[in-house]
Formats: sequence, C-alpha cells, structure tokens
Amino acid sequence: MQAAPVPASPRAARTRAAMLAAGFDLLAERPIDAIAIDEVVARAGVAKGSFFNHFIDKPGFANAIGAAVRAELEERVTAANSGVADPVARLAGGMRVAVEFALTDRKRAIVMLRGLELSTGIDHELNRGIRADIEAVLAAGLGRKEAARSGVRYWLGLCQIALLNVIERRPERAAAAERLEEMLVLGLCGLGIAEDAARAAARNQAALLSAS
Repeated sequence: MQAAPVPASPRAARTRAAMLAAGFDLLAERPIDAIAIDEVVARAGVAKGSFFNHFIDKPGFANAIGAAVRAELEERVTAANSGVADPVARLAGGMRVAVEFALTDRKRAIVMLRGLELSTGIDHELNRGIRADIEAVLAAGLGRKEAARSGVRYWLGLCQIALLNVIERRPERAAAAERLEEMLVLGLCGLGIAEDAARAAARNQAALLSAS
C-alpha cells in the first residue's frame, strides 16, 4: 500500500510528522500488527481522523516510516561507495554499511526492518543501487545469469539476515566483522562471483568494519 495523498499545508505537514515520529517510537517497541491507530494518534496528539488523511492503512504507515530510515541508510551506502567502480566491492560495501548501521543505530535498524515489508521488489526505488550493482556484475561477466531475476531479493535477504544477527546477538565489533566476512563470501559466491574475488572483497570489508 502507498501512503495517502497529503494536503500541501504547513499544518498537514506538522500532523504527518507528528504521527511518523510517534509511529517510529512504537515500531521500535513492537511490530505494526501490535500497534493500534488509537495509540499512534494519542502519542502524536492529533485527532484519529487525521491518520486516514495521510495514510491508507497501518502497513502503509509502517512502510512510510521504514522507507524514510532505509533512505538514510542508502545515503550512507552511497557515500561509502563514492569513487568505488568495482560492483563486487560496491555490493560488499553496502552490506558492511548495513551491519555498521545495526551496530551503531540499533533502534533505527529495528524500525527499518519492521516497516519495509513492501520494498523487496526488484523495481522499487529504494533498491536502485543494489539493482545497478548486480546489473554491473552481470555485464562484466562476473555473476550467474539467475541473478538477473533473483539477485536483488537474494541480496536484500542476506542484508536483512546480517542486520537481524547484529540486532539479536549484539556482538562485539570484532565478532560482527567475522560474521560479515563469512556472509559476504557465501553471498557473493551465491551470485556467481569467483571464490578468490569473493574472499578478497569479504576480507577487505571485514577489516574496514573492525577498524571503524
């Protein structure tokens, strides 16, 4: 579901922002299915009818919150990959930034995962970077053809597992780096990347995570 159209007025913007802030705090505590709209509007200090002026339903509301956090993460990935041309290194770097995000911004990582059930499609705007990197891997003849159809969802799934591992286990940075290296080797090889190249990229990103 998409967010409902929002009237272009300062008051409407403030109302929407208040509900998103309230929803963020609630999503950090529990999944959207366990959150009542009454809780959202009460915490935001707005009328209940305001919710449906801005959002179609609760999943759409959660998606708006999760997408905002995911956009922040994508900005971090873009910055980390600035000047990096190798698509294998870019994919590996993206997962490393995601793990770093979970280590340093656990609450935001939890909210993002709980609010982004609707963004796994290959054509979703938030997946543009992953899609471009996988396309570049294939164009360079470095991956298997199946990645053209399933690579985006595959990589998103691996990144989600990496995030959940950090959120649930709360590892020390060294242990998180070790786990990242393992996941990158398995993940990159799964895309069809040669093992030597996968291991080199994984070692590099694990070292970066350990040193940051």
